[in-house]
Amino acid sequence: MSTGTTAAGADGAPDTASPGADAAGTGTGLRQGLKRRHVQLIALGGVIGAGLFVGSGEVIHSAGPAAVLSFLAAGGLTVLIMRMLAEMTVARPALGSFYAHVRETLGHRAGFAVGWLYWYFFVIVVAVEAVAGGRIVRLWLPGAPLWAVSLVLMALLTATNMVSARSYGEFEYWFSSVKVVAIVVFLFLGALFVLGLWPGSGGGLAQLTAHGGFAPAGVGAVLAAVVPCVGFFTGAEIVTIAAAESVEPERAVARAIRSIVLRVVAFYVLSIFLVVAVVPWTSKAIEVSPYAAVLDRLAVPAAGTVMNAVVLVAVLSCLNSALYTSSRMLFALTRNGDAPRGFTKVSASGVPRRALLAGTSVGYLSVIAAWISPDVVFSFLINSYGAIALFVYLAIAVAQLRMRRRLEREEPVRLTLRMWGFPWLSRLTIALMALVIGAMAVLPDSRAQFWLSLLTLGVVLAAYEIRRRVRRS
Repeated sequence: MSTGTTAAGADGAPDTASPGADAAGTGTGLRQGLKRRHVQLIALGGVIGAGLFVGSGEVIHSAGPAAVLSFLAAGGLTVLIMRMLAEMTVARPALGSFYAHVRETLGHRAGFAVGWLYWYFFVIVVAVEAVAGGRIVRLWLPGAPLWAVSLVLMALLTATNMVSARSYGEFEYWFSSVKVVAIVVFLFLGALFVLGLWPGSGGGLAQLTAHGGFAPAGVGAVLAAVVPCVGFFTGAEIVTIAAAESVEPERAVARAIRSIVLRVVAFYVLSIFLVVAVVPWTSKAIEVSPYAAVLDRLAVPAAGTVMNAVVLVAVLSCLNSALYTSSRMLFALTRNGDAPRGFTKVSASGVPRRALLAGTSVGYLSVIAAWISPDVVFSFLINSYGAIALFVYLAIAVAQLRMRRRLEREEPVRLTLRMWGFPWLSRLTIALMALVIGAMAVLPDSRAQFWLSLLTLGVVLAAYEIRRRVRRS
């Protein structure tokens, strides 16, 4: 681990010493409460979100059976980004993970922007998931106000996060376990149907071409569908942030990232393949809930109730992780003076409670906005964070390209986990990510999200300039 210190920033804010020390929890107040099993399931839970169970229906509706290729392309791009991030995390473990790496390689302005954008992204996710969870609960409690149910869900998971990192990890472990079991069972049942082993099924893959062909909307629709698919994979990077509170962070991250390839293929691509192989892609049921549509086709009893329960678990998992991630990113920002020092304080159990409550408070306000002004304020909030994760991923890729050259020159012994095909595959990843962002700017369905997210980036950069000038004066 690095033990040296870096020079003060151009704005006068000193960098923290030893990213390795931060990662180990030394000098930060954070505790190493996450075990290896927690880290493994956090990585898995970050990939499997509610978007897979519900949002994938929109992709299938727009691209047809060829949506499988869209998910495969988006999954491949995400795997490349995660490999690049894993290389940096294992070589230079740091509190805040990619925020620290971007700050070190691309400068203080870029680090400030990435850290605050990522924080903003997840505090909005808190509200979005709380509202989504509230809507599912109201299916069983129709008389309960949506805003009240959403706030109760948020308060419950805030309470678990306030206890300790291990409490967060334990809840996420079981949430992710339910999602994994649900996907495995789904794959098993779908495979039986396709193979003709399910009662009443003829088997075969005729549905893949029976309604206008494999790619009925053309190649352009398949490529356009890659844009929302990339968003479904957002969250895999959470494991590198959690590494700071885990035992043997380098080994835990390396193992979790290495196994993500199999998970992407098995859980996303294979499950989407089975959806379009079992149910006609033109079915309205797929738009509502593709997995429930398959279970209905298989005549599984109470299919809708089962899928609603699974989606609720997925929503609670995302909400749980969003609360944790936003608090740790805000805490990391304080280490370099990029956020108010008041958020540095941690509890006796090693939880940055002030940072946690800051994110929760924004989430509360956003939920209230969803109740008072769903079509204006809440709609603006949702659109203003749509492209932020892609901006962050692009910064991660560029940071890896620069850090790798520095490590090869100064500390080659640290490169125990390497990006494949460097530097060409790294450059290709950057180009592909830039292409996805560019497509988002011109496609009708994502254009508003891109420009409002760009506005958010502009606000964050303006805040950096104000902060820098105030410090100079």
